[in-house]
Amino acid sequence: MLKRKKILILLLTLVVMQPFISCSQNKESGFLSVLKNAPAKVILADGSEASKTAISIQRKWKGDLCQLSVKNTSSSPVMIREVIVFDFQHQLPGTTPIYGESFQKLGQIGGTLAKPEDWGTYSDRSHYKIPEPESMRTAYGMLTLELQNSQRVLLGTTSCEKFISRFSFDAKRLRISMDCENLSLQPGESWNLEEFIATSGNDREKLYDRLTNAIAKHHPRLKHDPVPMGWCSWYCFGPQVTAKNVADNTNWIAANLPELKYIQIDDGYQPWMGDWLEKGKAFGGDVGQVLKDIKAKGLEPAIWVAPFVASPQSELFKNHKDWFVKDEKGAPLRSDKIGFGGWRLGPWYVLDGTHPEVQAYYTNLFKTMREQWGVTYFKLDANYWGAIHGGVHYDKKATRIEAYRRGMQAILKGSGDAFILGCNHPIWASLGLIHGSRSSMDTWRKWDSFRDIGRENLLRGWQNGRLWWNDPDCILLTDAGADEVMDQGGNAVSAQNKSRLTENEFLYHAATVYASGGMLLSGDDLTKIKPARLDILKKLIPPTGVAARFENEKFEVGFIALKDHNEYVVFNAENAPVKRRIALSKGRHQLKDKWTGKVLGVFEKEYVMDLPAHSALIVEDRLIKN
Repeated sequence: MLKRKKILILLLTLVVMQPFISCSQNKESGFLSVLKNAPAKVILADGSEASKTAISIQRKWKGDLCQLSVKNTSSSPVMIREVIVFDFQHQLPGTTPIYGESFQKLGQIGGTLAKPEDWGTYSDRSHYKIPEPESMRTAYGMLTLELQNSQRVLLGTTSCEKFISRFSFDAKRLRISMDCENLSLQPGESWNLEEFIATSGNDREKLYDRLTNAIAKHHPRLKHDPVPMGWCSWYCFGPQVTAKNVADNTNWIAANLPELKYIQIDDGYQPWMGDWLEKGKAFGGDVGQVLKDIKAKGLEPAIWVAPFVASPQSELFKNHKDWFVKDEKGAPLRSDKIGFGGWRLGPWYVLDGTHPEVQAYYTNLFKTMREQWGVTYFKLDANYWGAIHGGVHYDKKATRIEAYRRGMQAILKGSGDAFILGCNHPIWASLGLIHGSRSSMDTWRKWDSFRDIGRENLLRGWQNGRLWWNDPDCILLTDAGADEVMDQGGNAVSAQNKSRLTENEFLYHAATVYASGGMLLSGDDLTKIKPARLDILKKLIPPTGVAARFENEKFEVGFIALKDHNEYVVFNAENAPVKRRIALSKGRHQLKDKWTGKVLGVFEKEYVMDLPAHSALIVEDRLIKN
């Protein structure tokens, strides 16, 4: 009898533990099985859980995709704070490596489930003060998990029309939710909660291919070919840029390097944030005429605009306070009261993309710049503020995602066929709305910046050419620039004791830009560039349009498949020399150093090299045909 009881207990234990036994034996399938069976619930505005008889949640799976929706089946309106679509004990080791996107592009999350790390420059939680559910570390839009048997799990949403998806986690729990912002769901009304994807595999890049292909069905990529090349005023002149600075570089580029066809005037030409058609005191010339002069030289006029924000001193704010996102008392929301207030000419107020007059203003503003000023490239900055949390919108039924997307749609209507670059933008909310995406924080002439910003860009290489063209920020090849006399916010600093970069460090930086496969913009005063550094710039022209593909986030050896040959980008960010190995396909390969043009030799199976500290090599690989 005792033996029979033991057998029965053992069988019951196996039934209860089966999902987790599967997870142990086959990590990816077991984990996804547990996820698909995880409970879901609706949290109301007061923090209580909604009754399942009043609110129903639908999860309809088709392969690795799941359509999520919620419906009010009661007879009364219901204010919903969030819908938790999956919530479970993940049963994974706390040492499981992760990668997740942040709400805005200046943040990235790495590390492990138990010890997450802020890999980006400015995090959502500390810098922008975006509330995290239950104070759990949170990624937005997507999260990947690297399991112990070389398998990866990718979780994400393939659409972002109304709600932002949140992936909150700790060492034991995974909580996936949609932020509903206390909006009211009417009786009988349903909300589409965006499409969800849960997939797995052992190839990092193929998982990203699957995600981006699914996204394309909801948010087709805005194409603008070829990959843009140009020049930007910010890193050589900062907010003190003058009309003469622009003219001097325009003349040099027209005569020496016309491939850099977009001449972009950055922040500093305007008097205040919001007064974009006026000129600042320092600029010393008519902005519209300077742009027309660029066109007359056979180049393309480009300009920086931060359309969603305004300084309190601006004429826009003074004359149209009703156009701005409100606080709970009905006054314009000062962004520094709930998060970051802006880096220059602040504290900023936020234009409300749901307001029809704001939408008309956007269309007219960009139409003026496009048609009258001839601008064919717009760098849109501070776009995060267009989706700011904690505000009250003109349209009380709209989320902050909808506010941002409506504003962007109005901008696209006015900008016509111009190239649109998103910068400091909400990443997932920008899907299908921009041609280019800044993939990192600003780059500065320091080794730490070259290393860290390089990693930010390589982490997002999977987006390039799939969602948009990535903008890895400017290539900097001269020793002096605006960062010698100002910080990243444009404030004056001392240039004393500034350490100089080595030649290898400049080449490392150039290689990260090249490996991104994305845009190429020079950030130097090209009238002063030395011939050797100019030669490096010329070797990066034109961009490949193809991001290097990597096995993992160590980013040691990247592979670029081109039409007539392959290339490898090999990095060493360490403080000491290392050996790196390139695995070659079957056959005989002639390898060449892209920087020097030197033929390295003919190799089979592999090429092993000694790579100095803080350096990178681009190797051209041509298969020798018998």
